[in-house]
Amino acid sequence: MSLPVTPGQTVGPFFTLGLALPARPGALVVHGHVYDADGAPVPDALLEFWQTGPGLVRAATGPDGHYEARTALPGDRPYAAVCLFARGMPGHLFTRAYFGVPDGDALLAGLPAGRRATLLAVREAADRFRFDVRLGGAAETVFLRPAPGP
Repeated sequence: MSLPVTPGQTVGPFFTLGLALPARPGALVVHGHVYDADGAPVPDALLEFWQTGPGLVRAATGPDGHYEARTALPGDRPYAAVCLFARGMPGHLFTRAYFGVPDGDALLAGLPAGRRATLLAVREAADRFRFDVRLGGAAETVFLRPAPGP
């Protein structure tokens, strides 16, 4: 007997319960917007920032596509790994948010300057960075393929 194929599922919606983090001494704020290929804000997206030290930090976007996360500078790497989930996407996307331009980083060195800029968080104050994510268009964020599994 043959069963019909069921449609694929998309990720989301996401709820903000449990996402708010209290301010910690020495913490910094990473904020920005998530935009679609047409430049419209993406509401109800979820960003995960993975790094050594503080570990995992999650932030959800609001109706205007803006998110804000409180974390610490990465421990042994100059970047945080970022995983993005959004409604309507069949899976998640991976990228990096660099908090400075490190010497000898193979990923950044292998990208043209314009594409490299999409991975650089902009320092707005001593404890505040802006990192926008664009899902398409001329300024699309560089996304990474995950390593193949076992």
